[in-house]
Amino acid sequence: MITGNETSSAATTPAAKFSRRDFIKASGVLMGVLSTSSAFLAFAPSRAWAMELSALSDAQGQALMAFAHTLYPHETLDDAAYALVVKALDNSAKDGATLKMLSDGIGKLDSVTGGNFVNANADARLAAAKAIEGTPFFEAVRGTTVGNLYNNPIAFAHFGYQGSAWEHGGYKHRGFDDLTWLPNPPASASPAKD
Repeated sequence: MITGNETSSAATTPAAKFSRRDFIKASGVLMGVLSTSSAFLAFAPSRAWAMELSALSDAQGQALMAFAHTLYPHETLDDAAYALVVKALDNSAKDGATLKMLSDGIGKLDSVTGGNFVNANADARLAAAKAIEGTPFFEAVRGTTVGNLYNNPIAFAHFGYQGSAWEHGGYKHRGFDDLTWLPNPPASASPAKD
């Protein structure tokens, strides 16, 4: 325990100097801007977003985001939703074997597309995805994408899904019939009222 008269060695050691560039080189950061038509924009504090990566580099994060978008393309869905997939992959990449599998998979995507998967056109990306279909990398990214892309508030707002209803008393009291994307059925389709 340190009393008022003692100094800790940490207090007397000069702080390590890291520039912003050194910090970004040491960890990945995905950044983007929500589109003006984003349904999620109403909930976000600003249009800009950033997601820090702890195991993956920025280039790896960009490649995984592009691969997730290739597997499940939604042109009007914000990149922030795909970034959540990359964050989940980054969390699993803290395990060395998973990081190696992801790195090797990204390398294979790069080699199949002639050097850079992220900058390849959509047809080349799709061909690369088909070339590695069934590999552990493909299955890991596909499974993580399904679990994280479609189960987040950004996707819910984009697709018009209100989320779970059980905690709100079920759909009977929470808009079971408020579909806006289907026409109203004719009155003859409803049961007769007594």
